[in-house]
Amino acid sequence: MSYPNFSRPADLPRICFMSYRQIREFAMPVVAEYSKRAHIEVVDGTFGGALAMARDRLDRGVVDAFVSAGSNASILRAGLQAPVATIQLSGFDLLQALIQARRIADRVGVVMYGQTIPELDAVKELLNIEIVQHAYQTPDDARQRFEQLRRERFQVIVGSSLVVELAEQAGLHGLLAYSLTSIRKGFEDALELARVARLEAGRVEQLNGVLHSLQDAVLAVDRHHRVIAINPPMQRLLAPGGADVTGRPLDQLRPELTLRATLETGQQESAGLQRFGGRDWIVNRTPIRERGAIVGAALTLYDAGRIHEADTSLRVQQRRRQHTAKYRFDALIGQSPTFQRAVQTARRYARTDLTVLIAGESGVGKELFAQAIHNESRRADRPFIAVNCASFAESLLESELFGHEEGAFTGSRRGGKRGLFEAAHTGTLFLDEIGDMPLPLQSRLLRVLQEREITRVGATAAIPVDVRIIAATHQPLQELIAQRRFRQDLYYRINTLRVAVPALRDRPDDIGALLHALVTRCVVRLGDTVPDDIDARLAPWLPRLRRYAWPGNVRELENMSERIAVFLSQYGQGEPIDHEALRYDCPELYADRPDEPTEQPGLGLRERALQSLQAAGGSRQRAAQRLGISRSTLWRWLNSDQ
Repeated sequence: MSYPNFSRPADLPRICFMSYRQIREFAMPVVAEYSKRAHIEVVDGTFGGALAMARDRLDRGVVDAFVSAGSNASILRAGLQAPVATIQLSGFDLLQALIQARRIADRVGVVMYGQTIPELDAVKELLNIEIVQHAYQTPDDARQRFEQLRRERFQVIVGSSLVVELAEQAGLHGLLAYSLTSIRKGFEDALELARVARLEAGRVEQLNGVLHSLQDAVLAVDRHHRVIAINPPMQRLLAPGGADVTGRPLDQLRPELTLRATLETGQQESAGLQRFGGRDWIVNRTPIRERGAIVGAALTLYDAGRIHEADTSLRVQQRRRQHTAKYRFDALIGQSPTFQRAVQTARRYARTDLTVLIAGESGVGKELFAQAIHNESRRADRPFIAVNCASFAESLLESELFGHEEGAFTGSRRGGKRGLFEAAHTGTLFLDEIGDMPLPLQSRLLRVLQEREITRVGATAAIPVDVRIIAATHQPLQELIAQRRFRQDLYYRINTLRVAVPALRDRPDDIGALLHALVTRCVVRLGDTVPDDIDARLAPWLPRLRRYAWPGNVRELENMSERIAVFLSQYGQGEPIDHEALRYDCPELYADRPDEPTEQPGLGLRERALQSLQAAGGSRQRAAQRLGISRSTLWRWLNSDQ
C-alpha cells in the first residue's frame, strides 16, 4: 500500500520509505519532519512484495534512494542496484524497549530479523529480567518463533513490525524495538545517498557527452549554437587551412551541419546519412545536459566506410551480454508419446522453483528444454545464463562460476570479476554437462546449493545469491558415482526434479516435422523461396531418415537438413529431383547395402545392435558403420538392458 506524498518543491531528492504498518505508524512524525527536505513516498510492503514495488519505482524513475529497516532493508540491498539506507537497531533502542517491557512483566520475548544478539545476556542480569530471544528469516519463520513464545506464556514481545503485529493480534503486549532517533538517522543516511546518487547521475550525463565527442570528427556547441570544442579531424573538415573556428556559430560555417533543432527539442539523432566534403558520413547529433537542462549539443561524423566493422563488433558484444532464453515449449517440435511426456513433465516443473536435472544424449536439445522451463517460470523476466562445465579447465571454471577478487591469481582482472552465479542472481543458471565438472568444484557447488551463497576466489566474505539451478548431462551419473567421479550427495541435490529427453532414434515419427522445420529455416537463411511442395520433395528420404540411428540426435539432423536444403537449391519449382544423388552429400544414410535387411524403428538399443550385427555377418566394425555409431557405443548397446 502506498500513501500520498507531502507537498514539496519539485527539485528535492526523492526517497521511498519501504515499511511495515507498525513501523510506518511509529515513524510518521519523522516523515513529517523531513517532508520539507525531500519528496517522501511511504509504501507498505514486506519481503518479495517490497522488492517488486521497489523495482517498479526504479523502472519508472521516481526514486533516488530507499530507506527501510530489518528484513526489508536486507532484501532491498540484495535485490536492487540502488541506494538503500538502513534504519539500524541500536543497543540503546533495545535497552529502552526492554526497560519499557520490564514495567509490564519480568519475562520478555525478543524476536528480531537476521540473528540473535549475544549482548542481551548481560542486559538481562542488569535489569533482573528473563529474556528469551529468537531470530527469523521469513514471515513463516517469524510466526513460528512468536508462537513458541506464546506457548511458553510470554506476555510481552519486543521485536520488528511484523512481530509486534503478531503480538497485538494475539492480545499480547508488542513493543517495537526501534526508536525515533534511529529512524531519523536512517532518513539522514537516505538523504545523503540520494544527494550522491543525483551527483553521480549528473556526472554520467556529462561523461556520456564526452564519450560521444571522442569518436571520429567531433565538435560541440553551446546553447547559443557557438562552437566551444572541436577535435582535429573535424577541424580539418571545417577549416582545412587551420583557421580557428571556436566561438563562431556553426550554421555560419556549415549550414548543413546545424545543431539548432537538437538544442531546441533535445531529441537525439542517431545514424543519419549525410553527404559532406565529397564523402558519405553517418551523423549523430546529441544534446548535452547538465542536471537535466540542455546546455549544448555535440555533432559526430563517422566515416561510412568503417561502419560495417563497428556494427560487427557491436553485435558480437551484444551477443556476449545477452543473458536471455529465447526458446519456449511451443517451439519444441515433436508429437511422439515419449517426447510429449518429457514436455509435459518439464512444463509441470517450470511452475516450481526447485532444481531440475535434464538427462539425455548429446544433441537431443537439453538446453532448449532448460530455456523453455525458465521462460515459463516466475523468473522469466530475469537472467538466464548457461555454462558448459566440460568446456573449461578447473581453475577457469571456478573463476567463471564464482568470480574472483582483484589479485586472486596471475592475470586476474583489475577490480575483480563477478561470477556467473552473481550474474544469474534472481534468475536461472543452466549447468550443462554437469557430469564433467571436476570433483573439487562439485564440492563448492554442493555448498552453494545448500547455503545459497557464494564466495569469490580469493575472497572471504560470502555473497547471498537467489538462483534457480537447472543441470543437464549425457553421462550415466550413477555409474560415475560408483567410480567415485561424481559426488553422491551432489547427485541427490540436483536430482530433485528429473526430465528425461528421449533420443531421436526413439521417436522416429517426429523426424518428418523436424526435417520440415529445419530445412525450411535453412532455405530462408540461404535467401531462397520455400517451395510449395517442400514436403513432397522431402518425402522420398523419410524412410531412410526414420531408420537411421542418429548418434548425434537432433543436432545431427540439423546438420543433415542443411545439406539437404543446399542439395534442393539446385532444383527449380516443379523440376524433377534425383533423390538417389543425395547419397553423395549424406553417405551415412546409405551405409547399408540394398540387399541387406534394414533395422526396424521402435526397437530398443540392444535389439538394434543385435540386428545390425547379424546383418553385418558378425562384423562389429560394419555393424557400427551401419548404425552410424562408434564400436565402443555398439558394445554399450549390446550390453544394454533396454
